[in-house]
Amino acid sequence: MDRFEYSRDREATNAARARALEALLIEKGVITSETVDKIMAIFATEMGPFNGAKLVAKAWVDPAFKILLAQDTMAAVEQMNFATKGAGAEGEHMKAAVNTPEVHNLIICTLCSCYPWPILGLPPYWYKDPSFRARAAREPRKVLGEFGLDVDPGKEIKTWDSSAHIRWFVVPERPAGTDGFSEEQLAALVTPESMMGVAIVKPPGA
Repeated sequence: MDRFEYSRDREATNAARARALEALLIEKGVITSETVDKIMAIFATEMGPFNGAKLVAKAWVDPAFKILLAQDTMAAVEQMNFATKGAGAEGEHMKAAVNTPEVHNLIICTLCSCYPWPILGLPPYWYKDPSFRARAAREPRKVLGEFGLDVDPGKEIKTWDSSAHIRWFVVPERPAGTDGFSEEQLAALVTPESMMGVAIVKPPGA
């Protein structure tokens, strides 16, 4: 994973740049401090991986919903009554790739960093990395191994390329040991990485 690592101070550096840019835009009257606060509140409460986790959990307990999610993803999203729904160009055309015992799905964006913001939030640094984007398309099994995910050699790996036209996400397999779990309990197990295909959902306590 060294190839995808960044300097340790990247968060502080980028935060300083963001504050400087925000101050300049406010000074110029382009935005107000309330504008920034509103956007941050949306990503904290309305648009993020908590929405994707709810979709996955419902698919795990409702076979009919799982079929709908795979065949008509946006119709399934509409049923969830998320505050942001499709939320503009970042989520108007989302598509779910469902993991099975025979197939593991991986999401990339070879052109830039297209990502389903309404249900996964903002993409991580490594998702935008040119090396990850190129290598995951050419050698997905090896790249997944570098993430610590060793996919069984007998399982097919399908790579889906997100774009401005379709933004993909993964419905991971339900982990063992979750019989009787509520949707809320199941959603708490789902991670953004599992919905990107670089991880699996681990059983409780693992």
